[in-house]
Amino acid sequence: MFQFFSIFVLFNILLFISGCNGDSNGPLDNSFEPVKMGLLVPLTGTLAEKGKARYHAALLAVQHLNEAGYRVELVVADSETNPTAATLAAQELVDNEGIQILIGSSASSVTIAVAEQVAIPRQIPQIAYSSTSPLITYLAADEGQDLLFRTVPPDTKQGIVLARLAYDMMGYQDVSILYINDAYGQGLTQVFTENFQALGGRISAAISHNNELAPSYVAELQQSLTETAEALVVISFSGHARLYIKEAIEYDFFKQFLFVDGSKSEQLIEVVGAEVLEGLCGTNPSSSYSESLELFNTDYKMAYGESQVSFLANVYDAVIIGALAAYSVQANGEALTPLTIRDHLRKVANWPGKQVIAGIKNLKQGLKYLQQGLNINYVGASGNIDFDENGDVVTPIEIWCYQGGKIISQSLEVPCLLCGKK
Repeated sequence: MFQFFSIFVLFNILLFISGCNGDSNGPLDNSFEPVKMGLLVPLTGTLAEKGKARYHAALLAVQHLNEAGYRVELVVADSETNPTAATLAAQELVDNEGIQILIGSSASSVTIAVAEQVAIPRQIPQIAYSSTSPLITYLAADEGQDLLFRTVPPDTKQGIVLARLAYDMMGYQDVSILYINDAYGQGLTQVFTENFQALGGRISAAISHNNELAPSYVAELQQSLTETAEALVVISFSGHARLYIKEAIEYDFFKQFLFVDGSKSEQLIEVVGAEVLEGLCGTNPSSSYSESLELFNTDYKMAYGESQVSFLANVYDAVIIGALAAYSVQANGEALTPLTIRDHLRKVANWPGKQVIAGIKNLKQGLKYLQQGLNINYVGASGNIDFDENGDVVTPIEIWCYQGGKIISQSLEVPCLLCGKK
């Protein structure tokens, strides 16, 4: 299945490319070697609800780059939301498909496993687009390598806002947590717990569950249930959350829930009903309004329809930055290799430089700047992609709620501005 899907995607993209080289505007160098990217996306598993939309975001980036004048070959593999399966898929992408940069993945546990076992040993730069575990920031395997980047912030930011949402905005003073026992769940649970307790809140119980989808979570829910807990904090993936929130309601364990990016789910509305979720809220790393984001949203909606799936702009930006870095390498007269691409990632995304935003016209201008030997600063749909020394970025955290059978954004919070507020 993996081989068929990869070849199918590459074949269709190459067909698209063949029809996009007729643009006579601008003296772009057509002799530049195309960059070959691998994309790990959860088409199956507990994050499958989000996989197709994120795959489409990557395809939109490829389309924009091709029409702007730089060819990108994309080979796609299903991460299955599983570290073991994703590692095998990544090995196939690197060893047999010959990718030069890896985009992915969604789950932090997958990203870490792939980085440690495939990307870093094989010296392939990797850009994660929705992996938020704080463990990624200081991953030991990447020390001195500088191969692991991401277009989302670590959960040290989301945990602060989640705690404020629970204590200050929802008024909860005592909660239980049910979390996935992996790098994502452990990291976010720890940051939330520390900040919630610092505000004066109490954690009645913190119960973990495995990544594999279980037929029932009644045992874990019973452990989470206490006499004092006012709500259940759902730090899991949407596949898990749909099952155990339904059980929690049916068995009258909990009626109040607090969500995060992993458990944010449109399908949950269909499973338990809009009236049950009305007014319940959560957090999610997000993007500030910008022209770049508006251009992305417009083009994505035209191509694939509207979607509430998180991190679509982050996927788009990861592909764009990887391609701009590859183009920058060649514009600078260097050989295109995984390591030269890595060395140019910050050169195309960090200040200073000519500002470039999303969209075909703007990307074409960015390619021209690079060909002229100028520095650029890509300001993405997800925000300023200014990679720090650890390959991390900073973005706002969104507070969202279920309202009228839909997921509605309420506000964007910058964690450092919340510090000390009561």
